[in-house]
Amino acid sequence: MEFPRGLIVSSQALAGNPMLDPEKLASMAHAAAIGGASALRVNGAEVVSLLSKRVDVPIIGINKVKDDTGRTVITPTFELAKEVVDAGASIVALDATFYPSNAKKSSLKELIARLHGELGVLVMGDISTPDEAEAAAEAGADAVSTTLAGYVPGALHTQEELYTPNYAMIEEIASRKLSTALVAEGRFWSPEDVVKGLRLGAQAVVIGKAITNPMAITKYFVQKIAEGMAL
Repeated sequence: MEFPRGLIVSSQALAGNPMLDPEKLASMAHAAAIGGASALRVNGAEVVSLLSKRVDVPIIGINKVKDDTGRTVITPTFELAKEVVDAGASIVALDATFYPSNAKKSSLKELIARLHGELGVLVMGDISTPDEAEAAAEAGADAVSTTLAGYVPGALHTQEELYTPNYAMIEEIASRKLSTALVAEGRFWSPEDVVKGLRLGAQAVVIGKAITNPMAITKYFVQKIAEGMAL
């Protein structure tokens, strides 16, 4: 199986969002597949299970947990990965940052090797820097994604960057010509953003909030309207 190309849609929600319901999240992802998404990214075995019965496109499964510091970590263990694979995911995404966490129970290389050898799935490393992307590729990841750029403690994006993808990072990773697929993710809000990401060297772009989060979409419109009317 080759890693999906083009537009990947993420259907997730955080606490406080009325869309935080497995059925709603699976339905939005299903709708995105009908609309032409090449793959879907969802969190938790329950959503994966619901979705796998409805779509034929690849499902990128993740399992978010909190570590002892309160930080959210993406699929840090083999057991958490196996939950989403057993539910129907054919790709697992996981935290491939250098940021330490007690939730991680093995090295990245060891975890990827087990996922390949025991579960037979593709692995996407979610990274926050070009060096992390290079390390994930060396550890055996099938793809690296800029998912966590701007979302790791000590290197958070600014309010001004809220609706701006990190193009410089995408371009830098592409220039390193890694052995993995490059996926661009984070703060993509328009088709023009996606085209630019692909032209800079990404094989796929993930969009979440701008497609599957009505609360965030409305906030975006409200802000842009206020900015426009202030001119």
